[in-house]
Amino acid sequence: MSTVQIPNLIAGEEVVGDGLERYNPADPAELVAVAPASGAEAIDAAVAAAAAAQPGWAALPAPARGAILLDAAEILRGRHEEAARDLVREEGKTLTEARGEVRRAIDVLRFFGSEGWRLGGQVLPSSVSDTMVYTRREPVGVVGLITPWNFPIAIPAWKLAPALIGGNAVVLKPAELTPLSTRHLTEALVRAGLPAGVLNVVHGSGAVVGEALVRDPRVAAVSFTGSTRVGMRIERAVQERRGRVQVEMGGKNALVVLDDADVEQAARIAAAGGFGLTGQACTASSRVICTPGVHDDFVAALAKEAARYRPGNGLADGTLMGPVVSEQQLATITAAIEQAMAEGATVAAGGEAPEGLMLAPTVLSGLNQENTAAREEIFGPVVAVLSAADLDDAINLVNDSRYGLAAGICTRSLAAAQRFAAAVRVGVVKVNRPTTGLDLNVPFGGVGDSSSNTFREQGAAAVDFYTWSKSVYLGWEG
Repeated sequence: MSTVQIPNLIAGEEVVGDGLERYNPADPAELVAVAPASGAEAIDAAVAAAAAAQPGWAALPAPARGAILLDAAEILRGRHEEAARDLVREEGKTLTEARGEVRRAIDVLRFFGSEGWRLGGQVLPSSVSDTMVYTRREPVGVVGLITPWNFPIAIPAWKLAPALIGGNAVVLKPAELTPLSTRHLTEALVRAGLPAGVLNVVHGSGAVVGEALVRDPRVAAVSFTGSTRVGMRIERAVQERRGRVQVEMGGKNALVVLDDADVEQAARIAAAGGFGLTGQACTASSRVICTPGVHDDFVAALAKEAARYRPGNGLADGTLMGPVVSEQQLATITAAIEQAMAEGATVAAGGEAPEGLMLAPTVLSGLNQENTAAREEIFGPVVAVLSAADLDDAINLVNDSRYGLAAGICTRSLAAAQRFAAAVRVGVVKVNRPTTGLDLNVPFGGVGDSSSNTFREQGAAAVDFYTWSKSVYLGWEG
């Protein structure tokens, strides 16, 4: 297949450049896309274009803004298969996973397009006669969005759509590894009639382009998804200039398996959450905490499930897990496995990369809570299995983490499930379901080092970050 040249988009004009080359992780000889390695001057131009376009966009009635999002959804739907196959080629997902992600982006555009008819404030009672009190939602202005490579079309969609429906103009910096998937989304918006300058896209490194975007005083708000290390630095930088900031970061998500659980079903749930998406999801089940009666049987069952997730090219029939996204990511994951072994872990399955970026799904057992693999995010198809004495002990282990994004439990007891949901300090709780995956109308975010824990993403609540509330008193005489 041919290499695609991906330009920047600034003030409605495409600006071609090179410097960023993206190869297929399943076929490293295939050059998939080339994008500009932009400098800070590109951000300066993009922010200026957004600032100029934003008032006119905000003046457009919200239903009219929503109509553009709805049209963009239909355009993207028309290229669903093409976008999914391109996502596989540049990110490495399986085709089934990629189709689902593109479908999510389409549905997000539809959801927020429809929100244009509901976007508004409240009418409130006044203590003063002949006076009406109401609130208005106002856009924050220019918004900077920094998105990751692991969901290269869905995450940009669920940031762009609420930002745009709220009346803001946007400067988007996509991940360096996945320029092509983001291009499908932004092209759909442009073709749907989004005015020039309302959406600007600048490709480049986080150290140069991301840094310039974060520190630009004209950018009223920044929304970031990525690593905890980078997210915390962005949060501090934006707060220092009194900007609004939203960061969604890493996780060390736990799945608890109680003695009363169906072990085979629990293993399937853990495998889907830990090995699906190649484990490259912030909500992946990277640790499993078992009570004594099921621990050994669960490790054996999970090792058996791991064998089903033999890595391969995501475009090939029957592939359940794609490759790791890059050589750097593979090196990080294999180093984590080696460290776990040095700390006494047993490799119950996997642990090797037999070819290229195809890392076998890995199950680690014999760990305790102080082992690095039980505490630090690995971001790959590696599941660490730990032991807990009982439900209370398991809850304590879940909460003994600097992260707080997602957690799950496998049990037949409604009482245990309810106790768990109430006690764990995480943003998302799953019962008898994988920790990955969330409906688009459900607020998403975490606590601790997983999130700024201020504004939530997804659902109607997502618009809150991109708007502010103004209270109006309307009085009249007589």
